Amino acid sequence: MSAQTEAVLLVMAVAAACAVPGVFLLLRRLVLVGDAISHVLLFGIVIAYFVFRDLDSPWLMVGAAASGVLTVALVELLQRTRLVKEDAAIGLVFPALFAIGTLLASMYFRQTHLDVDAVLLGHAEKVYEMQKVTVGDQYLGRLPTLIMGGLFLFSVSLVTLLYKELKLTTFDAGLAATLGFLPAMLHYGLMTVVSLTTVAAFDAVGPVLVVAFLVVPAATAYLLTDHLSRLLMLSVLFGIGSAVIGVKAAFQLDTNIAGTVATTLGLVFAIVFLVAPSRGLVAQIARRWLQHREFLVTMLAIHLYQHEGTPAEPDESRVDGLHRHLHWVPEEVTKVVGRAEWDGVVVRAGEMLKLTAMGRERAREVLGTG
Repeated sequence: MSAQTEAVLLVMAVAAACAVPGVFLLLRRLVLVGDAISHVLLFGIVIAYFVFRDLDSPWLMVGAAASGVLTVALVELLQRTRLVKEDAAIGLVFPALFAIGTLLASMYFRQTHLDVDAVLLGHAEKVYEMQKVTVGDQYLGRLPTLIMGGLFLFSVSLVTLLYKELKLTTFDAGLAATLGFLPAMLHYGLMTVVSLTTVAAFDAVGPVLVVAFLVVPAATAYLLTDHLSRLLMLSVLFGIGSAVIGVKAAFQLDTNIAGTVATTLGLVFAIVFLVAPSRGLVAQIARRWLQHREFLVTMLAIHLYQHEGTPAEPDESRVDGLHRHLHWVPEEVTKVVGRAEWDGVVVRAGEMLKLTAMGRERAREVLGTG
């Protein structure tokens, strides 16, 4: 299996594993917490190394995961004092722990392979150097890839098992507490899953790409749907698709995988942001244009309705005089009259306009005289 294929599989597994908890972080407005967790793992690794003095010890990963949960606990502790808001609490906790971890690593581990550059960017390019997993003569894959794939299946299993509880606590924690669903326990359980996922991906792809996979696929999917199950599926698909395109582009361009995949995620988000059917920028501009058009046509209908049957009707209904009565420029009058005729709101006889039954009903509906 080529190095490119191995890298694609690794980054795909990371994308899928991060996308599932990333949806709940987005819906709970905790994406900055995910960012904080990904940056404070070094603190947990360094503290665990002080205790066990073994860079190959699995306890380093336990320490990293614990530092993620500690970050969440400290943020909530500061927030509960009501002296600082949540975003400020995150801004206080995660830079402090990250700075302490980086400082300790640079001071005491100069002779070890705790490389700050690798900590930030990861080294998915060196996937061929990662540990192989074989059963007999059958090659199963690289250990980080299998771990991330296992975490993805674990996250999917948890979401399937606790779907109703997670949905309720995400959208209405107060009701969930009233019904006895223990939202605090589910919250810390979710943060533990985020920490475990981030820890597992930390060494291979670095925190920059982990944060991107936690946030961007979920944010992209949210532009397309409000339905939770579809949101989860689309998030995974966007993450995996961006991983494949980004890794292949990185090998073609000979660039850093983490940076190229993160850029691909950003481009995918930008495209969806522009063309999403209901929430995209183009759709919003078109909707506002249609609303403006409908507003002007309705104003015309109201104007004609208010003067219908009055002595002023002949003057107020003349097309060539509407610009004075409605304070529109003549070019705008021509466009609005054309739209109103097309919509069946008015009929035109020479320079005179008459409301149709539809136009009269629209005016009455707005004025409340129906």
